[in-house]
Amino acid sequence: MLSQIDIQKFNTLIEINTLINSNYQDAHSLVTQILDSATRLCACESSSLLLLDQDAGELYFDIALGSKGAEVKRFTVKLEEGIAGWVVRHNKSVIINDVVNDKRHLQSIAQQIDYPSRTMMAVPMRVKDQCIGVIELINKKNDLSFIQDDLEWLEIFANQAALAIVNAQSIESARSTIQHLQDQLKTDQGYHTMIAKSPIMVAKLEIVERIAKTDSSVLILGESGVGKELFAEQIHLRSLRSTKPFIRINCAALPEGLLESELFGHVKGAFTNAITDRRGRFELAEGGTIFLDEIGDLALPLQAKLLRVIQEKTFERVGSETSITVNVRILAATNKDIEALVAEKKFRNDLYYRLNVLPLYIPPLRQRSEDIPELAAFFLSQGMLETKKQFAGFSPEAMDAMLAYSWPGNIRELENCIERACVIGQTQWIQVEDLFLKKTANPLFQERTQEEGSRDLKSAITAFKTYFIKKVLEEHQGNQTETAKALDIQRTYLSKLIKELAIRLS
Repeated sequence: MLSQIDIQKFNTLIEINTLINSNYQDAHSLVTQILDSATRLCACESSSLLLLDQDAGELYFDIALGSKGAEVKRFTVKLEEGIAGWVVRHNKSVIINDVVNDKRHLQSIAQQIDYPSRTMMAVPMRVKDQCIGVIELINKKNDLSFIQDDLEWLEIFANQAALAIVNAQSIESARSTIQHLQDQLKTDQGYHTMIAKSPIMVAKLEIVERIAKTDSSVLILGESGVGKELFAEQIHLRSLRSTKPFIRINCAALPEGLLESELFGHVKGAFTNAITDRRGRFELAEGGTIFLDEIGDLALPLQAKLLRVIQEKTFERVGSETSITVNVRILAATNKDIEALVAEKKFRNDLYYRLNVLPLYIPPLRQRSEDIPELAAFFLSQGMLETKKQFAGFSPEAMDAMLAYSWPGNIRELENCIERACVIGQTQWIQVEDLFLKKTANPLFQERTQEEGSRDLKSAITAFKTYFIKKVLEEHQGNQTETAKALDIQRTYLSKLIKELAIRLS
């Protein structure tokens, strides 16, 4: 018959095994739970989990439970010393019920933390028969001695801890490999095609050409989906750093703790999953450019560290005190009102001014409808490749609808819309009903050509140009200099458009 304590142990093992075999993400918490369960079920005062640093030839306290746990974690143990070192060297478990008189006992740690050890069990954590660490249980309660049954249970718990750590290593390795492949795909082979036919976008690219030659930080602003990342690519490609890495990271895609490691790297042992030293994105971008997308979501502690990188070109990996110097140009982007974030103390004022050396605003698609036909044709060609279907193009009604739509999701929404149309479309031409556009017209395109029969693309674009320029002129009381600035085009080009479009000035 199983005793009550044995039933508790079996239930605990089942619970832990379920977590290990699930998609449980927090490996450190899981290993801590395993150690806590072993300590509780074996009725001990304290416990430690030490991991082996093969390169340094020592063990470090990854987890320490009990009244002196925080103090214990300051120490490391050489492989040639202590009971834990003996367990690793011999890859054997041990029960010691008279620790004080055991020659293997490391007296110095016990003395420094003022915690005498009376009894102890120590077992190796093994992966394929190789010892990767040690679990120690210290001082059986009620002045009892450890017995063989205690040791056998602790060995089972140690095997669980080793399995949890191996799973964490596998996840970390897979994540690093995937991230590396994604970076290679994007930076070495996957620069996006830049399509910009409207005057306002052509003017933006002229600005990009000028700022690309500098090393100053650039803050790219604009709504979600307008193509901020594409402009970051163009700045890098046209810069003197174009042969060096272009590394990108979305600051909103990762939690703060993981993002810090991604940006600055970590050293082995910095946390449970840190099984090797790892370079961060800043080191990977050495000599090149790093693009920090959604910078407005960066947590304040990381903002301080980023500010130091900009000012001093140095940082430390997570868990290290060694400074690393980098030569990296920083491009940042956000779709948020960053000045409002500064006013609300959610974004550092000094970091904002460091990033905003060269601001670049990307207008939404509704303000550059002349780009829609070219973008639509490009996305249609991609959609046909993916769906293995052929279309002659867009029906006049479909093109008319796209030019009239306000595109709140900007280019990203246009791409998704056409991708969906390629899947749904069943005729030679993409029809307006295939686009599934919402009933929201572009307010800048509600005035159409007065010629009822003129539904061709050229007439539609001309109508938009005429209306848009007239609207901006009215907003600036007919002042062509101010209007040209608002349109981000040259004053002479505006005068030419006014003549070509026969715009009457009031």
